[in-house]
Amino acid sequence: GLAGCDKSLPGLMMAMVRLNIPSVFIYGGSILPGNYKGKDLTIIDVFEAVGKHAQGAIDDAELKNIEKVACPTAGSCGGQFTANTMACISEAVGLALTNSAMTPATYKERDNYGIESGKAVMNLISKNIRPRDIVTIESLKNAAVVVAATGGSTNAALHLPAIANEAGIKFTLRDVVEIYQSTPYIGDMSPGGKYVAKDLYEIGGVPILIKALLDGGFLHEDCLTVSGKTIAENHKDIVFPPNQKIIYKTSKPLSSSGGFVGLKGNLAPDGAIVKVAGMKRRKFKGKAKCFDGEPLALDAVLKRKIKEGDVIVIRYEGPKGSPGMPEMLSTTGAIYGQGKGEKVALITDGRFSGATRGFCVGHVGPEAALGGPIALLKNGDTIDIDAKKGTINVRLTKKQLASRRKKWR
Repeated sequence: GLAGCDKSLPGLMMAMVRLNIPSVFIYGGSILPGNYKGKDLTIIDVFEAVGKHAQGAIDDAELKNIEKVACPTAGSCGGQFTANTMACISEAVGLALTNSAMTPATYKERDNYGIESGKAVMNLISKNIRPRDIVTIESLKNAAVVVAATGGSTNAALHLPAIANEAGIKFTLRDVVEIYQSTPYIGDMSPGGKYVAKDLYEIGGVPILIKALLDGGFLHEDCLTVSGKTIAENHKDIVFPPNQKIIYKTSKPLSSSGGFVGLKGNLAPDGAIVKVAGMKRRKFKGKAKCFDGEPLALDAVLKRKIKEGDVIVIRYEGPKGSPGMPEMLSTTGAIYGQGKGEKVALITDGRFSGATRGFCVGHVGPEAALGGPIALLKNGDTIDIDAKKGTINVRLTKKQLASRRKKWR
């Protein structure tokens, strides 16, 4: 199975597990970074440049120059965004061959993984090894550890339970978040960190990350993979490279817990998730500015109607409300580009791009379309978010919320 970007990766892994016939996953590969004024660029730089442009920090010509160089080759977005996060998962969960994920799309070496994947399928057929022999609760936990360790996409918290569901395994958002919070953050990858997929490839790819986690005792070693061997056997000869600053050892992590925090409170009784990788701020108190859909919120950001201390609320963007649960990258990118990345907060019942950064809370549940508390908010309500304690609350009593619910349509 061959998949190129974002949702197609988990979608294909779900199909493999559902059909349960001998299968190997191949990622189409990452884009090479663009370069502008001596700096590597990814797609997120374009979205943030839109915000800078709205702020008047750059002119039309500068925006166009950034846009023209940000995507120089074929391949999926270059940072540890959703596509590359799910590509790392394909190796960690055991459905892809070791070191197949991080090779850039345009590199000739990628051809070899096509040939080797064909051989691997024949081996799986002869040994009758199927995806549900590989995708187990332990291998799913391994995948969640790899996401947390690299500050990957928040969308993995949706995709991993979906893959598990196809195998008849109960593995919830809450389970994923618990793993995130007990995993050290060791991968200095964009958007929370400095490096892109090509940089990880050049030091040895996903095997370096997996080796560090195996050495630290954070992975289940006995999980079977498409090579016919266990994840520990696949990585026994991998040597961790000392002179690099992309992947750290678990004994000296960037931070002691993963790049994500689960939140709960009267604003999200079913939970929510915030990515904290690379963030300095962990608490936020502010006044709600409510928008029924992302286009209205983006328009307000670009017209500079958002002030420091605001909590932007984007609702009716959940799986039922939108429908389809779109990502909020246009709005979060524009906010960051205006220099307000941690000076405003954003909460939504939709989801984020893996490229999103800043104080952004997603997957707020129940969603607005189901009458969740996010639907009952009004402009000016005070919202408290505490990523240290894992709480998200609006300063309204149960009686006030009940009164608003009676009037809600």
